[in-house]
Amino acid sequence: MFFESDAVEMVARLMALSARTAPKAKGSDVIKTMIVTGTELEQLAGAMREYGEKHDVGFFIRDAGNVAASDACFLVGSLFADAVGLDCGGCGYATCAEMLDAQRELTPPATPFRGPNCIVRMADLGIAVGSAAKTASLHNVDNRVMYSAGVGALSLGWLEGCGVAYGIPLRAAGKDIFFDRTR
Repeated sequence: MFFESDAVEMVARLMALSARTAPKAKGSDVIKTMIVTGTELEQLAGAMREYGEKHDVGFFIRDAGNVAASDACFLVGSLFADAVGLDCGGCGYATCAEMLDAQRELTPPATPFRGPNCIVRMADLGIAVGSAAKTASLHNVDNRVMYSAGVGALSLGWLEGCGVAYGIPLRAAGKDIFFDRTR
């Protein structure tokens, strides 16, 4: 028997394909993906709740409820120790070498995401996120891009080597759980 949740997992795999094949600067891929289902969804929701309670950030707790009620969550991140090599200054440093040196000098981060990051790589991540969300939408799977889910995934040590990540929880139901949200 084929259930909606099986279809959602198939769409999540198509989202991974969309993120992987999304255009990236210089044609080099620094994107990592992961699909979370079953008990891992509650693990992710728990990490989000914990962060929200610790830092008094209510939307993390609200989003954790959405993730827990989802059929799957697609995670996508960008590798941290990378620069395109254009010396564009978009990261706040004059050269890519200076930015990479600043990354190496950092102690463990006190913030949810690690930085500084190559601005071109962050654009690559944004394009991958948009491509994945578009794929979910094309297949009529309710979804929402969540910063909070990315923070939760990184706090769990998922997407190893990534400094920035986003999550896109997915749900197939009669009503979009990501639409009427409070807090």
